[in-house]
Amino acid sequence: MTSGSTANDAAGELFEISRVLDAPRDRVWQAFATAEALAQWWGPVGFTIEVKKLKFRAGGIFHYCMKSPMGDMWGRFIYREIAAPERIVFINSFSDPQGEITRAPFPGLDLWPLEVLNTMTLVEKDGKTTLDLRGGPINATAEELAVFRAGFDSMRQGFGGTWDQLAAYLSRGTQ
Repeated sequence: MTSGSTANDAAGELFEISRVLDAPRDRVWQAFATAEALAQWWGPVGFTIEVKKLKFRAGGIFHYCMKSPMGDMWGRFIYREIAAPERIVFINSFSDPQGEITRAPFPGLDLWPLEVLNTMTLVEKDGKTTLDLRGGPINATAEELAVFRAGFDSMRQGFGGTWDQLAAYLSRGTQ
């Protein structure tokens, strides 16, 4: 992939993860659509989330602070497409408190891609919802792509924990 290009399947550059949630699609969708819900489940296990801004619409932003005993980390989504209740396309980045893109705050990951384009789909069957997330770097260098691919196992663990928190949130029956 060269600078300015987008992720594609052919080179194995997409990260993919799925989860079946024991909730109807509309409930899962709402968990992504409100600041109150996102603050209760989004992010890594052991972190609390403070939502700074949520404009859940195409062109909108989700800007948040992930707080832990190790310190604060900031992130943001820029929503490209929202097709209720089945599809959300967004660019995810680490950010500063003002919402500007920054490098990943982890030692050794200084070449993590600045932007990752994600497509999330929700499909309901028999009262359960399958959440599929696919994402890959955009505008990434060859070195950034290599770091991204090397991080697949870590991302599976991280998203696995986040989806566990989402499942727990949904099981509480809150909206």
